[in-house]
Order: sequence, then C-alpha cells, then structure tokens
Amino acid sequence: MISDEAVAQRLSELGHPTRLAVYRLLVKGSKTGMTVGDVQQQLGIPGSTLSHHLSRLIQAGLVQQTREGRILRCQVDMDALDEVIDYLKAECCTL
Repeated sequence: MISDEAVAQRLSELGHPTRLAVYRLLVKGSKTGMTVGDVQQQLGIPGSTLSHHLSRLIQAGLVQQTREGRILRCQVDMDALDEVIDYLKAECCTL
C-alpha cells in the first residue's frame, strides 16, 4: 500500500503546470516512451528546465528514464499513477 507521503509528493509534483504538461505528453506518448529531445521539442521547454522537471517526476516515482546510448528515454510509470488513483478511491470515495 502506498504511503500518505508518497501520494502527497506525487500530487504535489503534478500540481506544477510544466510538470503536468510533461506528464500528460508522456501519458499520451507511445508505450515505449519519448526521448527527452522529443518532449523538449513538442513542449518548447529549454533543456535545463525540462531536466529539472523530469528529475522531480522521476524522484516522485511517476516517470522512469532509461539511457539508450546518448539518448534518454522517458516513460510514465502507470503503476505509480494507478496507486495514486486507487489510494484516492479507497480513502476519499468509499460509499
């Protein structure tokens, strides 16, 4: 079971407009994820800014990043999203 702190951290990170935009783009992306360059190009975010926001999403456990040679690929951890949704349903929406 996910902790209250982990849920709060994930929701907090998604509460930032830029991180939410990155996350939404990655959710809509393919199952294999997107390269950092593709995310940067589609959202028009400077590289250092994008790196900061991706780091926060990775630390919260919402995004995973893998290296393919010189390319970084980002992918949403759907299990992490499911944990937050299940937590909210169980703790906030019981009938």
